[in-house]
Amino acid sequence: MNLAENTVLITGGASGIGLALAERFQRAGSTVIVCGRREDKLLEAQQHLPGLHTRVCDVAVAAERVALLEWVQQAFPRLNVLVNNAGVQRRIQLADDEAWEVRRQELLINVEAPIHLATLFIPHLREQPNPAIINVTSGLAFAPMALAPIYSATKAALHSFTISLRHQLAATPIQVLEIVPPAVNTDLGGAGLHTWGVPVNDFADSVMARLAAGEQEVGYGTSEEIRRASREQIDARVAAMNNR
Repeated sequence: MNLAENTVLITGGASGIGLALAERFQRAGSTVIVCGRREDKLLEAQQHLPGLHTRVCDVAVAAERVALLEWVQQAFPRLNVLVNNAGVQRRIQLADDEAWEVRRQELLINVEAPIHLATLFIPHLREQPNPAIINVTSGLAFAPMALAPIYSATKAALHSFTISLRHQLAATPIQVLEIVPPAVNTDLGGAGLHTWGVPVNDFADSVMARLAAGEQEVGYGTSEEIRRASREQIDARVAAMNNR
């Protein structure tokens, strides 16, 4: 895809991978909007990237997703790229007693939101030049981590949805792309949990270059290995990761 001359919306774009993608789109010459739940984090992102546009939005809420589309159509009618990046990872024990509404947040943010946003934005994107939907999944979509069971399942679902969406939109101008991160040094899942992950800037530089080169599904490091792995290799990876 062409990284320049777009108008891009990135969900969960105030920090981490989302902000790194925003920086690279902006550097390439695109207009970038990021949305997130916390206004203070959005203000920090604007300070880091002057010229960045922001919108407070909780994508876990269906009405706010609809309002986001309506706002974009009014404020940025040339928006042509949607990046479904917002995600939450919780490390839980499924046998523990916990309210379903707490656990349901991962489903709402990681699966329901990107599916809903994609379907909401399709009619708008079809009318734009060089449109694209980019879904950010995870290496855990291919080899689940038992400590994050719902997160792993949601990313597997989003990966599957992305393939189906690509086939359904093949006759339209909309490209459907997928970024498959490994563990990246961000605060996903909580501060300090991913300090051993790959540097976010190295990851973002690599995947953006490969999207620009025309690849539809791109990973990095261990996630690149696992997305190309055989079933036997995946089974070995799952056993090694979950039996430490």
